[in-house]
Amino acid sequence: MVISSLADSLTRGVESVGDRVSEALFEPVIRLGVTGLARSGKTVFITSLVANLLDRGRMPGLVAQQEGRINAAYLQPQPDDTVPRFDYENHLAALTGPQPHWPESTRAVSELRLSFKARPAGLLSGLQGPRTIHLDIVDYPGEWLLDLALLDKTYEVWSQETLERIANRNEATTFLAQAKAVDPSDSHDEPKAQSLAKEFASYLNAAREAGFYDCTPGRFLLPGDLAGSPVLTFAPLPVEGHGPRRSLHREMARRYEAYKSQVVKPFFRDHFSRIDRQVVLVDALGAIHNGPQAVEDMRRAMAGILSAFRPGRNAWLSQLLLGKRVERILFAATKADHLHHLQHHRLTNIMEALTREARDRASFAGAETAALSLASLRATTEEIRTHNGAELPCVRGTLLDSGKQAAFYPGDLPEDPTHLLGPARNGSEGWLGEDYEFMAFAPAHLTLRPGDGPPHIRLDRAAQFLIGDRL
Repeated sequence: MVISSLADSLTRGVESVGDRVSEALFEPVIRLGVTGLARSGKTVFITSLVANLLDRGRMPGLVAQQEGRINAAYLQPQPDDTVPRFDYENHLAALTGPQPHWPESTRAVSELRLSFKARPAGLLSGLQGPRTIHLDIVDYPGEWLLDLALLDKTYEVWSQETLERIANRNEATTFLAQAKAVDPSDSHDEPKAQSLAKEFASYLNAAREAGFYDCTPGRFLLPGDLAGSPVLTFAPLPVEGHGPRRSLHREMARRYEAYKSQVVKPFFRDHFSRIDRQVVLVDALGAIHNGPQAVEDMRRAMAGILSAFRPGRNAWLSQLLLGKRVERILFAATKADHLHHLQHHRLTNIMEALTREARDRASFAGAETAALSLASLRATTEEIRTHNGAELPCVRGTLLDSGKQAAFYPGDLPEDPTHLLGPARNGSEGWLGEDYEFMAFAPAHLTLRPGDGPPHIRLDRAAQFLIGDRL
């Protein structure tokens, strides 16, 4: 098995070097990873990004478009034949049809290739004709990204950390009671193991619904064809050491290691390790609405995300010799259209503060990072309304639950992000003197002019940061 593994790694390495030589010399490829924490809008982001790169009338912030150097953009079959295609056409139809609605979330890895014919900038523009640049967009669940942190942890360490983290969460009460009632040193009993795993999975789903972000292992939430398999039939237990043979402890640890080797490592090898640009989407407004504990949990999750990346600069020679490293990472606060534009800079400041630790790590390793607030698809309009003699900057849209039009003022975000991060770090249960509420809006009816993609907020700036240097 060791020889087979070494041969497989060597074969993949040779293929990777060949691919990189071809990309560097002929048609360069940008592999953009798109992931997001719970309810951050990955599907809408990818759909709107592709639509606006095909019809670039709303993309003035993309320098190559502004300079008229993009001759054409077109969709092609993705290069990975075993990866499902991102269902762009049906998602776009859901957003722009006569009865617009949010598309279903993607629940597995998918991919889409968008190719450009573009002229180079600068001195080369007069010496070279248009060249082809491929953008491979890889969509994957954020929970799978958080799983990469498990690779460096034993079952015992993971169990201890998980049990300590969830000890005071109401969603975990039933599971914790069941876990404390078992003796991990007893002989393994399969019905007991299945019951523990089922209750732990129930906790993870409830925690995600409650706004927590550390919901790993991620495949417990999105099991797919692994549902019911031993590799998803384990749970954290109060254990120390290695446990006796044939004990519940030892079997749980074996399955945890199998999860890492058979689920997490293949994802890293086949998808994640090949990414060189990354965007992490975050529903920061949703976390603020859920309170200080959710904000702190999200901050820790984003700091942990950076431990999964191998950030650095992708010089051509270093790609050939040392392998790819993520060279640009964008942390984007989505749903900026839920706020009046007068508050957008405050949301960006909060996002920058939330990701400070994560961005510092990446910058130290040589990666370029940025934080941004955006709306992949603008679903609201803005207006100023007078209330009790004060003018309130509001947004108006169609409420998702009732279908009625409503103007809404969500509250005044603080100018200083520490007014949010301080209570979050201190474990406060609520915001002192403030109440933030954010509504769920349905997509608006659209009438698009020829050459225009769907309306958005700062999607062009996100595209410029992620791929503008390569166009």
